[in-house]
Amino acid sequence: MPDVEAHITGTVWKIEVEVGDAVVEGDAVVILESMKMEMPVEAEDSGVVKEVRCREGQAVSEGDVLIVLE
Repeated sequence: MPDVEAHITGTVWKIEVEVGDAVVEGDAVVILESMKMEMPVEAEDSGVVKEVRCREGQAVSEGDVLIVLE
């Protein structure tokens, strides 16, 4: 399954899931803040959260893996 990656460079504002949570395609899993705007990062596939690779307040770059699904 593909990992959930940041689609923009920004700061992790809120993490919406925890390890073990089931998500479906389109669910917002992380909210990023960039230029004072909140942008949801959505799961592109359904699955179960295996790993959270970011923390709130962390700066991330476009393409960084935020969530690993299985």
